[in-house]
Amino acid sequence: MDKKIKKKTHVLQQRIQALRQQLAGARKQMDDPGELKSLEQQLAAAEAELAKLKDA
Repeated sequence: MDKKIKKKTHVLQQRIQALRQQLAGARKQMDDPGELKSLEQQLAAAEAELAKLKDA
């Protein structure tokens, strides 16, 4: 892995961790159901991008 891909995977891992925490908080409060769906989509997209980078 070159430095650019390594940095991108590190940033994605941090983003995934933050999204998981936000998702957990959103599930506890359930103020806005749209927010939950949005966070789940963002998390899925970030995980897919990370998997794609790891496969490359």
